Amino acid sequence: MTEATNELMDELLKRVHHDVAELRQDVSEVKRELNVVRGHMVATQSDIHNIYGILGRQDDRLERIERRLELRELAEAQGPYEPK
Repeated sequence: MTEATNELMDELLKRVHHDVAELRQDVSEVKRELNVVRGHMVATQSDIHNIYGILGRQDDRLERIERRLELRELAEAQGPYEPK
């Protein structure tokens, strides 16, 4: 078995220290990328929420238009509204 000398131990500790430093850097990069992805997800959720709001308002407007057309047809005693 090889004798564990101080130089060998120092060399191993330097390697471990170097590897830990690289791991720290990699973890910090992954954290940054995860925050970017999280930001994109929040923006996408906000966009979808806005789209649902717009669709809801359009649906309400369409219902009002349909109600008005039905009332107009009944009041004028004409056939259904047909655009020209």
